[in-house]
Amino acid sequence: MNTTKNYAGIEDNYANLETSKIVLSPVPYDGTSTWGKGADKGPEAFLQASENMELYDIETDSEVYKQGIHLTEPILENASPEAMVNAVHEIVKKHIKRNKFVTMFGGEHSVSIGAIRAFNECFNDLSVLQIDAHADLRKSYNGSKYNHACALYEANETTNLVQVGIRSMDISEKSVMNEDNVFFAEDMNTDEYWMDNAVEALGENVYITLDLDAFDPSICPSTGTPEPGGLLWYETLEFLRKVFEEKNVVGFDIVELCPNDIDKSSDFLAAKLYYKMLSYKFFEQDEDDENEDLYSSQKESVVNKLKYSDNEF
Repeated sequence: MNTTKNYAGIEDNYANLETSKIVLSPVPYDGTSTWGKGADKGPEAFLQASENMELYDIETDSEVYKQGIHLTEPILENASPEAMVNAVHEIVKKHIKRNKFVTMFGGEHSVSIGAIRAFNECFNDLSVLQIDAHADLRKSYNGSKYNHACALYEANETTNLVQVGIRSMDISEKSVMNEDNVFFAEDMNTDEYWMDNAVEALGENVYITLDLDAFDPSICPSTGTPEPGGLLWYETLEFLRKVFEEKNVVGFDIVELCPNDIDKSSDFLAAKLYYKMLSYKFFEQDEDDENEDLYSSQKESVVNKLKYSDNEF
């Protein structure tokens, strides 16, 4: 995978690991997908689109990259689905312990298993917000519990899982699904209160996992398993902003971009979505020059308190 040195081509002083508030880890993995292949090419396409994106966000009147976004080396582990999950878990947890806001770009949805596990170990009473076309609640699929069809099974067992946009599932998933926390796409279409109700179902600490097939294929066709009847752009942003404003979002991932050579619109949607989510998280802090020195000293103190050795994990 040929990644750029810095996310979105930002200057080195905004991309340094030590001073950046945000960490972005690409995970170019597509080991268990069963139909449309190509999610392993998603991170590179996302990064290329990000390089050609305007970095001023009109809605929040901010330039969130100035909070510092460090692009890590890709997490490359293809020995087995379990090995990939373990590698993601270890690296994500390491950066959480460094007091970073950790984000990830897949790859197929199974990459989220390790990330959610790490956040669940580091944050009390974690809620997971899954925005997705598919339930992904199978205990195992094709002989593995680390299959993309099982991406949220563990989260459903160990966290408060809230599912939004679901419009495709296997009947076997009904037996484990908490339907009080599921917002089906066809119901959302006629329920003007679904956003408020979904936010209310979440606890204070929230991890977001967003599968791009949650969007309608008319605006995001480049996914492995596109489903008709999905979310549109502005309603998704309205919902996400509400979540970021009312809850403590501790991290997020975006998965299942399967780029193609003809249509780059999905790549740019993914790039814009990632930057929007960061903007919602940090816009109140952006350009706060008066507090920058104070933040730096506080951050140094926190990092010193969180010193650890690799064998702790």
